[in-house]
Amino acid sequence: MNVRVLVGLGAIFVLATCDAGTVATDASPSPDVSAGASASRQPAPSTTSPLSVDPCHVGTVTYCALNPSVTQATIGSTICVSGWTATIRPPSSYTSALKVQQIASEHLADTNPADYEEDHRVPLELGGAPSDPFNLSPELHPGSLAKDSAENAAKVDVCAGRATLQAEQVAFVAAWLVPYPSYRQ
Repeated sequence: MNVRVLVGLGAIFVLATCDAGTVATDASPSPDVSAGASASRQPAPSTTSPLSVDPCHVGTVTYCALNPSVTQATIGSTICVSGWTATIRPPSSYTSALKVQQIASEHLADTNPADYEEDHRVPLELGGAPSDPFNLSPELHPGSLAKDSAENAAKVDVCAGRATLQAEQVAFVAAWLVPYPSYRQ
C-alpha cells in the first residue's frame, strides 16, 4: 500500500492507494479554512471508498473540469512531455478578464486582481481543463505558491508511475477544492 499525506490550508488528507484500486481518505478541515491554520500531522482513522470516475463531480457538487484529452493512456504524449502545458495554457487576456469577473461574482473582500492568480483548480499538469471557467478561479498568492509545489510533485509521481493520474486528481480535489465553499458549483 502506498500512503501519501497531503496538507492543504487548514486540512490534512491521507491517501492510501491499494491494490484493489481504492483510495482511503480522511479530511479534517478547520472551522475557518481561510485563516490558514496549520494542521496536525496525526490523521484520524480513515475510511475506504472507490475512486470516483470523475473526480470533479462528487455527488451533486461540481468542483472543477477535466481535459478529456488527458487520460492515463495519454500521459506519455501529454502531461509527461516537457513544455506540453504551455501549448494548452489559455492566454492571459482570457484569464485576466475572467479573474476580474470571478472576483466580482464571488464577492471577494480583496478586489485587487493583482493579489490573485487565476488558478486552474485541477492543474494542467494533472489533466485539468485549460479554459473552462469551472476549472479556473482567483486564488490569493500565498496559497497559490504552496499549491504550485504540490502540483509539480504530483505530476512527477504520475509520470514516474508511482501514482495514477486519477488518484492524483482525486487527491487534488480532496485537498485543494473540497475544503473551500467557493469551489462548489
